[in-house]
Amino acid sequence: MGTLRALTLMFRVPRRGRGFWFSLAIDLIWPLMALSARLRFAGSLPQRGGVVLASNHLSFADPVTVTAFTLAAGRIPRYLAKASLWKVPGIKQVLDGGGHIPVVRDTAQARAAYVGAVDAVKRGECVMFFPEAGFSDDVSHWPSARVKNGVARVAMETGAPVIPVVNWGTHELLPAHARFPRLFPRRTVQIVAGPPVDLSDLTGIDRETLNEATKRIMHAITELLAELRGEEPPVR
Repeated sequence: MGTLRALTLMFRVPRRGRGFWFSLAIDLIWPLMALSARLRFAGSLPQRGGVVLASNHLSFADPVTVTAFTLAAGRIPRYLAKASLWKVPGIKQVLDGGGHIPVVRDTAQARAAYVGAVDAVKRGECVMFFPEAGFSDDVSHWPSARVKNGVARVAMETGAPVIPVVNWGTHELLPAHARFPRLFPRRTVQIVAGPPVDLSDLTGIDRETLNEATKRIMHAITELLAELRGEEPPVR
């Protein structure tokens, strides 16, 4: 996608339902993203109804690039984000306006995020998960072996399709421990959505079922990333 096309695309993506502050943040950040990276999008998303997106996680830039991809695909993403971000002035307004869902990790209150995600999907929203709950700990940037099963739980509770999404290149644009993006040379960022993960034979929400669903979701993400990278994924 050329720079001009990326810039003009922001005027053609969905705006209704974004909220004023989330929409303003998108309008401010989108041009910077289009100028600092070559964006390559592939794949599609269901245009109606609740849907769950599950992505690998490489960089603080991922929510920005995934938001751009999701909007370009005709949907508005709702994120689960750590609750501490709601304490940051300005960020709070963006998160509230965008209908995003706070997560209080490792506490009993974490269930509220699960309930919020289920409710959002049942309302027909597009809810975005990073199942690794942090950046990949793999030195070669493959998805982590240890992941949370929240995305599987929401999928099993709602019956909504789970779409695997992969980012590649954001770790070069904004490395995990960098304070500022690397603007030169200009990086290529690729985002691809794959077909829905088949969970049709799974029933119930017991631990065994959730573990199997999570395994399938992460396998789909890893295979999609391997295809994008043109490499064999690690054997685990």
